[in-house]
Amino acid sequence: MTTKHVLPADIERTSMQMIDDELSKRGIVLSTENAAVVKRVIHTTADFDYAENLAFSPDVIEQAKAALCNGATIVTDTNMALSGISKPSLTKLGAKALCLMADPDIAREAKERGVTRAVVSMEHAARLDGPLIFAVGNAPTALIRLHELIGKDEVKPALVIGVPVGFVNVVEAKELFIGGKTPYIIARGRKGGSNVAAAIVNALLYQLIRREGF
Repeated sequence: MTTKHVLPADIERTSMQMIDDELSKRGIVLSTENAAVVKRVIHTTADFDYAENLAFSPDVIEQAKAALCNGATIVTDTNMALSGISKPSLTKLGAKALCLMADPDIAREAKERGVTRAVVSMEHAARLDGPLIFAVGNAPTALIRLHELIGKDEVKPALVIGVPVGFVNVVEAKELFIGGKTPYIIARGRKGGSNVAAAIVNALLYQLIRREGF
């Protein structure tokens, strides 16, 4: 086997071309609006199942980009997802990202109430000012509680990225948002993860920074 020596600047471009070629071979045609997100997730995971299991609400990409341009706060359910989001891109847009899971007050309250930190972190994040984007890649309980808060009109997210990975309540938590009024990008089924949540956020950021000149 002969390896290819590719310059760092060319690696992503070459990878994306390989993804395009593979999609073509599989007979998969992505919608123009959602293609950048789907390909970014495939680029991150090397898993072409995401070409079929990512679900998008109508006009969600434009809605999400508008929120980012208006200084949205991205709330993640893991520090891993937080660390994977492009901070220079956030800075250029005047947006920010945070994760409350490691906050001692969150941990204390969760223990006292007998619930997960993910539940409490969603409740606290729902009180933040400005547009909110929730990027959930690990905890289905975060999605379930978020859906409850939306139903009570306690929060109105600009976008919910629901891509937790696993088995218990994962599929059910994701399906709560399908067809609903809240803008969503959901990875249907068991697959997902913090890296997928970060990849989706970055795909949105890169569209604004690289393609639209912010």
